[in-house]
Amino acid sequence: MTTEFLKYTLDIIRQNGTSMSWLEEKRLEFAPLLSSRLKLLIQDSRPFIFICDDERAWYEEYFLSNINSRSHRPFVPFFSLKSLCKNTISTSNDIALLNDLLELSFPNGYVFFYVGLSTNKMAQVAKSKDDSLLVVFDDKNIHNSLYIPLKESNLDSKLISLYKFFDSSLEAILLSKVNI
Repeated sequence: MTTEFLKYTLDIIRQNGTSMSWLEEKRLEFAPLLSSRLKLLIQDSRPFIFICDDERAWYEEYFLSNINSRSHRPFVPFFSLKSLCKNTISTSNDIALLNDLLELSFPNGYVFFYVGLSTNKMAQVAKSKDDSLLVVFDDKNIHNSLYIPLKESNLDSKLISLYKFFDSSLEAILLSKVNI
């Protein structure tokens, strides 16, 4: 990650005022993770497979409805796991079969992007790959994750501001406003 990207993320947060101020304290841990995952998307052409627990199903719909809505930039490959696989995934064998399917479908690789409780069975899918990006609410010690305490006030608003932060970072990279 370049210091240019780190500075850019601070600028995004400060330009958006109070709606993103909570991200400023988490920026030093999240920006390098975000940078490395966006590099997989941009440089390695890996799609993101979006997964949420049941309580955040609204966020999955919000995120996926908005990520390619800007007409002035290229489309990016974001997919819902629910749209790719309708089967219930509950065992380690199911997860292995799912990963086999996705490896056949996306030979360059893919990145799981999970939002929800780390104890949810769908979190186990995301944890099955080392290069996943996770936003979790119940365990701050998970590798490759942004931890937001479940008891935080305005959790839904924070998720929306997280989307805006993600989207602004992605756009800056796609339009060569910042390097990763």
